[in-house]
Amino acid sequence: MTSIFRAHMGADFDRLHPRIQRRFSVGLDSGEACVGRGTMDRIWHGGRRVKPFLRLGGVRNILVPREGSDVPFTIENFPYLDSFGRETVTFVRTFQLPGRAHRFDATMVHAPERGAILDYLGTHQHLASDLRMSAEPDGSLLIRSGEHRFREGPVDVRVPGLIGGDAEVRESYDEASGRFRIRVRVVNRHFGPLFGYEGSFTAEYVDVRRSGVRPGLRPVREEARA
Repeated sequence: MTSIFRAHMGADFDRLHPRIQRRFSVGLDSGEACVGRGTMDRIWHGGRRVKPFLRLGGVRNILVPREGSDVPFTIENFPYLDSFGRETVTFVRTFQLPGRAHRFDATMVHAPERGAILDYLGTHQHLASDLRMSAEPDGSLLIRSGEHRFREGPVDVRVPGLIGGDAEVRESYDEASGRFRIRVRVVNRHFGPLFGYEGSFTAEYVDVRRSGVRPGLRPVREEARA
């Protein structure tokens, strides 16, 4: 067994910076989880018309409904077996904005039949996106989203491009500062930039066999459909 990210990327995984490789080797095989702590220099939104969608998404921990600068940030990547027997890794991001924290939750599984990592968004996994990962020449990781789908009860529909967003994530390791750097940008093909953030963090590794997955990290509802 290997991490879901190495399984998806194959030989390309070995082109990543060694610190990025370790971060994305978290899984049931390694027995490690990763907790990153740092600061987002900037959280930004697009035009005024996108704010209602961001506020709606914030109800289920999808995206972040507020902007800010120098925002304390935590990301928790814990592996576990979901209720359908799939190895899953949490990507729970907490942004400590003034007055209250906001979370942006995702859980990821390997979907080899789709040639992708399947990214379930939010507390109830209503949204699912295909992610494709690749190594850049400098050893950084590039993640791009593909098709988005909405699932609720019998409803199973593709999210049209008019209201969807294409995500691009770049994560690198800065040798000089000893920190991971991340930049996230979500763009609508018709309306332009919607949401994003950028900043840096340090990482520590946790023996998940001993600690388990802390309460509140797993989603409230799990979705079987890929």
